[in-house]
Amino acid sequence: MSPTRRSRRTPFSTAALAAVLVAACGGASEGESGDEGASEATFRAALLTSGPVSDAGWYAGAYEGLLLIQDSLGAEVRHQQTRTPSEFDEAFLSFAQAGYDVVFAHGNEYQDAAIRAGDLFPELTIVVSGGGRVSDNVIPLVFNLEEASYLAGMVAGGLSRSGTVGMVGGVAIPPAQGTFMGFAAGAAAVNPDVRVLETFIGNWNDVAAAKEATVAQLRQGADVIIHNTDAASFGVFQAVREAVDAGDEVWAMGMNRNQNDVAPEVILGSAAIDIPSAFLAVARSWQAGELVGQPVFAGAADGVVDLIVNPALQDRIPPELQARVRAARDSVIAGTLDVPRVPFVEGQDPNGIEVVGSR
Repeated sequence: MSPTRRSRRTPFSTAALAAVLVAACGGASEGESGDEGASEATFRAALLTSGPVSDAGWYAGAYEGLLLIQDSLGAEVRHQQTRTPSEFDEAFLSFAQAGYDVVFAHGNEYQDAAIRAGDLFPELTIVVSGGGRVSDNVIPLVFNLEEASYLAGMVAGGLSRSGTVGMVGGVAIPPAQGTFMGFAAGAAAVNPDVRVLETFIGNWNDVAAAKEATVAQLRQGADVIIHNTDAASFGVFQAVREAVDAGDEVWAMGMNRNQNDVAPEVILGSAAIDIPSAFLAVARSWQAGELVGQPVFAGAADGVVDLIVNPALQDRIPPELQARVRAARDSVIAGTLDVPRVPFVEGQDPNGIEVVGSR
């Protein structure tokens, strides 16, 4: 019998998370060293993103994590935005040759290039957010965000007057599909007859396409819409805001980062990842020599993912629904509520995210 998912995972330690400090305001930007002029740094970390860190979401959280590593560990840091697969390979080569210790490749799209680079540069550790491939020095950092999107789904299913809720995604990769599976399950837990619309626009940052997809779902009766995009989330929020201005009672929900302040008048809450504390914990694990050859999983029980309700709109959620969501959250943390998830790490057990056998 294979071990359970929780017994095989590499969790974040409570001590590591408790030691997290507030991110510094300064830091390295694209093409700049965070420790210019220093003769030698004890730790060097780089970040790759395939989109802008001004997205108020997935990439912004990663950049905040890089700055937190700089501030907390005195590290030399650098960020680079890469747009094509060839640039992925070039970036890994550049950071390996420059002597960086860890590269955070923030997105599932980096996993193949990371494996190639890991084979060429065994001294370099590559951490792939949402990755699905594992080697001794290529480590998937898997956020169990479906645990938070399930709670968001409960809110959506409980508040929807039309009985229809919507989901607008970027690219249909397993991590994104998993968050939508969790959202749909949460909505159905509250309203078994709920109708769930799903649209993937094929791009993480296309604001116009996301707005168009959102408008289409609103026209089909959706009155609560969540997204899993990056900069394209602005299009989702804009469409919902315009519908409200036109007199409709509709709502949006954020994802990946606490986005409640992006459109506080329409965002009920955010299924959020504390990416900065996760990155810092991973960096400390690397320094302790513990980050080798297995995925790192981070979820609600680790304090890394959660539903953050918008305090400005909390009174729109009935007290009994709030209590039900809190009880579900407690059950997720305790491990007694099994949220549906999409396994995507290579070699995993089909009943959960787990690495089994040899690599």
